[in-house]
Amino acid sequence: MKPLVEPPQPAAGESKSRKTGVKAPTRRSRAVAAKRGNIMAAALEFFSLYGIHGTSLDQVAERADVSKTNLLYYFPSKEDLYIAVLKGLLDIWLAPLKALQRDQHPLEAIREYIRLKLCVSRDHPQASRLFCLEMVQGAPLLKQELGGSLKTLVEDKSDVIRGWIKDELIAPVDPMQLIFMLWATTQHYADFGVQVEAITGKTLNDPEFFELTVSNVQRIITEGIQLRA
Repeated sequence: MKPLVEPPQPAAGESKSRKTGVKAPTRRSRAVAAKRGNIMAAALEFFSLYGIHGTSLDQVAERADVSKTNLLYYFPSKEDLYIAVLKGLLDIWLAPLKALQRDQHPLEAIREYIRLKLCVSRDHPQASRLFCLEMVQGAPLLKQELGGSLKTLVEDKSDVIRGWIKDELIAPVDPMQLIFMLWATTQHYADFGVQVEAITGKTLNDPEFFELTVSNVQRIITEGIQLRA
């Protein structure tokens, strides 16, 4: 299981810590971060299969190899754990979108976005499926996040796309519709991975199939937004 939260990396050296004013993480803080990450990874496994109501904290504690009491020390309730997992997967899921910048060449930036997003679908399929499950259920525990930070991020990146259009670097398209299409296409390989494998006999873990998928999605999307002579 890949943890949603990576343990903090050791500081390069004491002198660097003093220079930046940032304290190096202690052995205890690293252990706490690692344990939280293990609990969240175990929770993700069960939440993505059974949802919040079909998952018990006893299952999660056993899989994470901690006592239930210890789990509740880090996450006071199952709802708190579920929300923490959802926010963690949002950070992973949205990282490629956050990387889009106005000074990039749009076609190259979108090609790279597609590759990074398909890497997320390949490496974190459970996270993508859990997010999909939450959306199908009406996002009862994530609505505030969706209407807040996610909405702001999409609006910011829509402005980036509008800038590319204004500079006549790509065809005039609705920025949000482009973002939705990018999400839908790249997440399909995680959310409907069983269907993809049943039809093709392959998954994104197959290097050749992964590169075939990346190149085709890149070509289909970028050729659709290229300026026409």
